[in-house]
Amino acid sequence: MTDPNTSHHMLNFDDFYEADLNYTDFLNYTEFHVDKKTIPCHSISISHIINITVCVFCAVVFLLAIPGNLIVGFVIGSNRQSLSPSEVYLFHLMVADLLLALILPFHATSVVHGWLFGDTMCKLVSLVKEASFYSSILFLVCISMDRYMVIVWAMEARKARRRLCSWAVCGAVWFLGIFLSLPALYNEAFFLKPSEPQLCAERFETDSSDEWRLATRIMRHLLGFLLPLAVMLTCYSITIARLMRTRGFQRQKAMRVIVAVVVAFLLCWTPFHMATIVDTLMRANLIANNCTKRGIVDVAMFATQSLGLLHCCVNPVLYAFVGEKFRKKFMQMLYRSGMLERGSVSRSTRSSSQSSEATSNFL
Repeated sequence: MTDPNTSHHMLNFDDFYEADLNYTDFLNYTEFHVDKKTIPCHSISISHIINITVCVFCAVVFLLAIPGNLIVGFVIGSNRQSLSPSEVYLFHLMVADLLLALILPFHATSVVHGWLFGDTMCKLVSLVKEASFYSSILFLVCISMDRYMVIVWAMEARKARRRLCSWAVCGAVWFLGIFLSLPALYNEAFFLKPSEPQLCAERFETDSSDEWRLATRIMRHLLGFLLPLAVMLTCYSITIARLMRTRGFQRQKAMRVIVAVVVAFLLCWTPFHMATIVDTLMRANLIANNCTKRGIVDVAMFATQSLGLLHCCVNPVLYAFVGEKFRKKFMQMLYRSGMLERGSVSRSTRSSSQSSEATSNFL
């Protein structure tokens, strides 16, 4: 039987702390300072009204993008034998926009209810989104270089050879776009908290997540935006400077659709890239980071991503309002299908000016 006087089981720990650990003195003379940098930020909750608004926005863009891009595809495809290289690139740009439009229902659903489609579809949708984005800007680079060669170096006489090369270039662009999109396979469907909706987002190994995220972000910023933007600005600056020295306005008109397409892409995607670059710099501790700034950047990325998705329905609108020869070809297609009378086609095309190959067939 254990002697109660020698028992090591203490029912009252106050005496132990007082006598052996000086606990009271520790509390009286010790100051605690909480490092705010070590406190995790609370996640920003987007109001249900905003989520519904984004969902409706995606639905409208989807309904405009699918028929609009299909019409562009039919108009371009109706003249396969006489396509210029720029039109070949525009056709593949249309395919990239169409792919981006096809993921909008998934994005809209996930905004309202969280990700409901499983891990495999999470990876597939993320891959299609990334490939569409990379391919779009690379095709715009191809168009800018083609316009530069035609107008500055007067290479329109080599149209057949350039058209053959353009299809090979398109294949290379799709391969490169898919290759650059492979980090999207790290996206997974998971629950951040049991009480919150499921997410579809990148998820790296814990011990190397910061390094992987920083590497993929740098690749996206450089290869998916900054370098292509530098190439496009250089080509178009030289091309426009050359056009300004010509007497007629025919070549100036040649650039209207192309420049409009590039400007639309930049207006749609530049805000998202700027917000993402700020987020990357904050994660790399290159700029000051706190919960307030983190919340602002998270909201900015959420809002500007929706603006970027708008791009998939913009180009058909530009072709319809800016491209005279696009409207002419579309009217001719409607006439051949019996949906439009001959007189309407004649009136519509009477004012369309004929341009050289250097002006692209969509003007």
